[in-house]
Amino acid sequence: MSSERGAGRFAIRAHALTKHFGRVRALDDVDLLAAEGTVLGLLGPNGAGKTTAVRILTTLLRPDAGTAEVAGFDVVRRPEEVRRRIGLAGQQAAVDEYLTGRGNLEMVGRLYHLAPGAARRRADELLQGFDLAGAADRVVKTYSGGMRRRLDLAASLVAVPPVVFLDEPTTGLDPRSRAGMWQVIEDLLAQGTTILLTTQYLEEADRLADAIAVIDRGRVVASGSPEELKRSVGGERIDVQVEAGTQLPAARAALERAVGRAPDVDREARRLTVEVEGGARALTSVVRELDAAGVLVADIALRRPTLDEVFLRLTGHAATSPAGAPDAIADEEVG
Repeated sequence: MSSERGAGRFAIRAHALTKHFGRVRALDDVDLLAAEGTVLGLLGPNGAGKTTAVRILTTLLRPDAGTAEVAGFDVVRRPEEVRRRIGLAGQQAAVDEYLTGRGNLEMVGRLYHLAPGAARRRADELLQGFDLAGAADRVVKTYSGGMRRRLDLAASLVAVPPVVFLDEPTTGLDPRSRAGMWQVIEDLLAQGTTILLTTQYLEEADRLADAIAVIDRGRVVASGSPEELKRSVGGERIDVQVEAGTQLPAARAALERAVGRAPDVDREARRLTVEVEGGARALTSVVRELDAAGVLVADIALRRPTLDEVFLRLTGHAATSPAGAPDAIADEEVG
C-alpha cells in the first residue's frame, strides 16, 4: 500500500487491552494503532484473539483492562458516539435472507434515521457500487456467498462511516469473489476510510495493509509495515530445486561453498533454501558451484522473504492453522 498514507491522526488507538473468558486470556495487553485513511491488518490463526479485539473496538464487548478509542471516542465511556462513526462486517453475513438486497439496505438506512427517499437513494448507490444492481430485487436467500458478503459490506457503509471493521471478510470466498472484495476495500481507502481488517490470509495482508499487527494466543507478537516485518526475518533467499533427491547432498555442499552457510533442505520437495547477501552476486556464485558439482537444477530463484516466513518465525506455526491451545476454542465461541 502507499507509503504516503498514515501521516495524520489515529482513527483507532488501543492500549493494553485485556479480556478473559473464564480462565482463558483471549487478549493479553494488546496495543493497536491505525492512522486515518489506512488499513491496519490483524493477522493470526483462528483463536488468536482477532475477533475479540474487533468486538471490543466496536463496543460489542467490554475489556477487562486497557483503553481504546475509535474516531476519537472512548469505546467504554462513549459507545454511542463510536457506533455512529463505524461500520462492521463480521465473519458471517448479517443480512435478512427473506428481504431483497435493496430491502436490506433500505432497512439499514431507516435504522440510521434516513428519510425514506434518502435511504432508497443510498441503497441504489451501494447496489451499483458493489455490482449488485442486477440482483437488487431478488431475495437474499438466492444470493451466492460472495454476493452476500458484498451486500453485508454495503450494509456496513450505508451511513458513510469514517472507520470500518472487516472481520475476515473473504473467508470462504472463491478467488474471483476474494479479488472483488479486495477491490472494494481499495475503493474505500481511496475515499479516505480507515479500515481494520482481520485475516488469516498472508497474501491479503501483504496486498492491503499499510500496517500489520501479528496476533498469536492473545498477544501482539510483532507489528510494522509488511516490508518491515519481512526485513525482520532477514534478507534475500535463494531457492534451488534439484532434478533428483539423490543430488541433494551435492547441492547442499555447493550452496554452502557459494554463500558460506548451510541451506535448509526440504527433501520431499527436493528444495534447498539459503539466506544470502548481495543477491545477484550470490546467485551467480551458486549457479557456478552447482554446475561445477554436476547438479541438475529443476528450478532456481532469488526472492525476498514472505509474510508466511515471518509468521512461522514469530509463532512457530502457520497463519492458517488453529492455534491449538484452549484459548483457540474460547475465542471462536465467545470472542
